[in-house]
Amino acid sequence: MRLPLMAREKRGGKVVGAEAWRAITEKNVALADGILAAQLSLMRSATIFWFDAFAGRKSSVPGRAATRSAQAALKPASRRVKANFRRLSRKS
Repeated sequence: MRLPLMAREKRGGKVVGAEAWRAITEKNVALADGILAAQLSLMRSATIFWFDAFAGRKSSVPGRAATRSAQAALKPASRRVKANFRRLSRKS
């Protein structure tokens, strides 16, 4: 949905228009948010593992921690995609 807007900006003589800058910055912010969310999820899983181990309970499977971390990393990008779809669908 962004490509027509970016093409229109290019025809206007701008090298990098507002929509292109917005696309670049949003992707960078979503990447940073995803990395942070994944790291926090892994830290939480590691903390829970040790509490379970010291309490004598069966710990969670490490594969589940990786899955939760990957899901946490994708949430910020998913939110941005949905917000962009709503914003750009109003423009067209």
